[in-house]
Amino acid sequence: MKWLLFAWKNVWRNRRRSITTAMIAGTGSAALLIFAGYMLFTFESLSEMSARQNGHLIVSHASYFEDDEPSPMAYGLKRWTAIQQQLKAVTEVKQVLPRIQFSDLISNGEISKIFVGHGVDAEHEFEIQGPFLDIRQGSLLNPDAGMPEVMLGVDLARSLQAKPGDVLTLLGTTSDGVLNGLDVRLVGTVATGSPEMDKRALTVSLATAQELLNTEAVSTLSVYLYRTEQTDAMLPVLQAQYPDLDVRAWHELAFFYHKVRDLYELIFGVMGLIILIVVLLSVANTMSMAVLERTREIGVMAAMGAFPRQILWNLVLESAFIGLIGALLGVLLAGAVTVWLPFANVMMPPPPGSNVGYPLILHFSATAYALVAAMMVAVTMLGGFLAARSGVKRPIVEALAYV
Repeated sequence: MKWLLFAWKNVWRNRRRSITTAMIAGTGSAALLIFAGYMLFTFESLSEMSARQNGHLIVSHASYFEDDEPSPMAYGLKRWTAIQQQLKAVTEVKQVLPRIQFSDLISNGEISKIFVGHGVDAEHEFEIQGPFLDIRQGSLLNPDAGMPEVMLGVDLARSLQAKPGDVLTLLGTTSDGVLNGLDVRLVGTVATGSPEMDKRALTVSLATAQELLNTEAVSTLSVYLYRTEQTDAMLPVLQAQYPDLDVRAWHELAFFYHKVRDLYELIFGVMGLIILIVVLLSVANTMSMAVLERTREIGVMAAMGAFPRQILWNLVLESAFIGLIGALLGVLLAGAVTVWLPFANVMMPPPPGSNVGYPLILHFSATAYALVAAMMVAVTMLGGFLAARSGVKRPIVEALAYV
């Protein structure tokens, strides 16, 4: 206990130097925590977006994700209604939505454009999409509409010179290889956040897509769970229940999510290494100056019977206190920024491949705060050890005579 008291008092023998070093450690801690909070918020948002778009678990034909379909809906799920009812009976399952993916032509009578279409359950699909659905004009699909309805990406609607209420024609190939056409009414335009998808996106009800393709099958069943954390536990259960089908988790299809995660983790690792080196050098410099100033004092302590390891431990404790003060300053600063940002409404510019910005919010993680604080204290202790180990080994006579 006395060594802790000595170390704490020694921290304040040169207040300016100790405070400066602690502020450097605090700034480094805050920078790491702020970036970690931003990184975790990004991961959480992307995982939520991917899970909402595809489902936590995706059930499909065994060859759907592996091979190209030789004809439309060749790898569709034909007994999907029975599977849907079975899945809805599972306690962990919140919703099961059928979807059809297809690509054909849409025309206004003069202009024809290629689209990437989605046939959805109009009654429940938009409840799941929630905040990730951006309607720019018109309204959502009406499941009880008499005439088939369609929603288009904003740029696709603009290129067709179409507005809500206009009648357009879908042109496609049925599952039998026959050309088919279907008149639809445009009810709304949607911004997907991706310029490329805004030029191609088309959404119709499941019944409309099945009528155009002349099929009763669906491409996939998207299984939504109550919590994303349940995904990995439910995956092997459904794979065992449907061995003849392909069951995949959302993260297996979220390629953009993995690319962003790999990039951010690399940036965080490099930035963290640079910050820790700066803090290490700063503490080493501070403790080197402290050792030089106290050379005669160290000699006196050694002459009075203190072991070199005790003197070294005292100096390491001193640097640990500086690191602890810096870590606390960093935690307080990062916490204040985390609380303030949601009220400040700071917007980030659109990321690559997108045309929509997003609010800057930091995710709070007690684990991240504890790890960064512990890491900062450990680095300052290492800096103190490296700087002080040579000073305490100086011979007693030489240390007492040092000027």
